[in-house]
Amino acid sequence: MNAILFPGQGSQIVGMGLEFYNNFEIVKKIFEEADNKLNYKISKIILEGPEDQLKLTQNTQPAILTVSYAIFSVLKKEYNFDFNSTKFFAGHSLGEYSALVCSDSLKFDDAIFLLFERGKSMQEAVPVGKGKMIAVLGSKIKDLNNLIEEAKSNGVCEIANDNAEGQTIISGDIESLNSLQNILKQNKKKFIPLNVSAPFHCSLMSPAAQKMKDKINSTNFVKPNFDIVCNVTSKPENNPENIKKLLVEQICSTVRWRESLINMSKENITNFIEIGPGKVLSGMVKRTLKNINCFSINSIDDMKKTINELKK
Repeated sequence: MNAILFPGQGSQIVGMGLEFYNNFEIVKKIFEEADNKLNYKISKIILEGPEDQLKLTQNTQPAILTVSYAIFSVLKKEYNFDFNSTKFFAGHSLGEYSALVCSDSLKFDDAIFLLFERGKSMQEAVPVGKGKMIAVLGSKIKDLNNLIEEAKSNGVCEIANDNAEGQTIISGDIESLNSLQNILKQNKKKFIPLNVSAPFHCSLMSPAAQKMKDKINSTNFVKPNFDIVCNVTSKPENNPENIKKLLVEQICSTVRWRESLINMSKENITNFIEIGPGKVLSGMVKRTLKNINCFSINSIDDMKKTINELKK
């Protein structure tokens, strides 16, 4: 059985999707639809940059959705991919919106609008320089929780992403995160400060969740064609009202990606197919699960190879 995965922030690169844009009319139409909905040329930022514009959260989020949806549309409509063996769709953070669009739960232009607003709200939730995120490598979640308790005192220091076995992202206010870095050094734990514009997926994002609540609730969602494995619960969901509620919660909650992968593998998923820019999720799958097949589609060659491999 297959699971289709969609990437999140961090997978963006200037020129992503260009090969598909040059070769398929359907992709040009999707890029044009994104431009029309946002009233500016997101397509130009995606294809030509500059990079500092693409890295702005309010651009990154709709840009990654646009490219992921475009590649998925080519796979589905130009290559007639057989989804009969597919059980789940899942997306990493903003990738959950890509999963919902591609499973026909949410219209593309609605998702583009929501992600632009989500990116803007998340950026504005915490003043620049007040928040921080770090990646901790090679540590177990249980051990990290104890160190986090020690670090946070009166501040915010929370697990933002449980990404993979031995890869955890921590988010919070700068003082608490600096304190945690000192504790990690003392305990000889490896970490990397992340170059991000805000402390995502922690309680400091609650102003963004409040702003997005009405926008999400007033958008039309229908039952998806495939169960969506949600970041907040790491479990499958297909009820539109529950999906809306979880998208609001997701802004402040831990992205439980490692658990999502494990839960999917327990449901006999043996093929994980990443659709969209980059290969970040494929790396996470390989770190977390053994004896599974991992495919990453972000070129026409990738697409042909994946289809051939799955036919074997």
